[in-house]
Amino acid sequence: MKNTTVVLVHGAFADGSSWGNVIPLLEKDGYGVIAVQNPLTSFAEDVATTRRVIDAQSGSVVLVGHSYGGAVITSAAVGASNVRALVYVAAFGPDAGEGLQALLEKYPSKVGTALVPDAAGFLYIDRAKFKEVFAADVSDRERSVMAATQKPIKGEIFGQLFETPAWKQIPSWYLVASEDQAINPDLERMFAKRMGATTREVNTSHVPFMSKPAVVVGIIEEAAEATLKATAGMQQ
Repeated sequence: MKNTTVVLVHGAFADGSSWGNVIPLLEKDGYGVIAVQNPLTSFAEDVATTRRVIDAQSGSVVLVGHSYGGAVITSAAVGASNVRALVYVAAFGPDAGEGLQALLEKYPSKVGTALVPDAAGFLYIDRAKFKEVFAADVSDRERSVMAATQKPIKGEIFGQLFETPAWKQIPSWYLVASEDQAINPDLERMFAKRMGATTREVNTSHVPFMSKPAVVVGIIEEAAEATLKATAGMQQ
């Protein structure tokens, strides 16, 4: 077992089980893996939940976020000395003072017209639009489960203004999903360029961890190995 734990942070409309195709591959390669279960009830709660998992690890952590989970890791890793790398998978990487809604308006995608609120102000993706917006390249069976088990996100989170990002201090990797209809790929490229991330692109929908998990595992392990070498070099 490697002395590195991969902490996976899901996005909106999903939970930790969405990483199910990735976890066995990482474990096979010797990594410890934990998928956080965030409540999606408030940004503060999601950050606190993720930070508890980070702080519970005794060794190095590679922190991975998908979609909204990217915003979560951007804040949760601030001041966490054991986080060696951040990996963004088709994810938000906001800077201080930015909000998700404004970013989505500046870089439009199809997600804005696909969101459906419930009576309590939580948002879902319209089941009729789920394939087009979220998971066009996933099998019908997997997609039906994803759509039926959506975990809604509190709508107020999209107005949340973010503070100092961890990517200004921690080495970052970014996987752009070039056929993403939920987050505009150009927005993803902007995040990656701005944070100076090691960037890869994959020809998938918004959920490459479902349709091409080996590619996602590849960039996570690339980040883990690079930071391990950097740490070893500093210790010599």
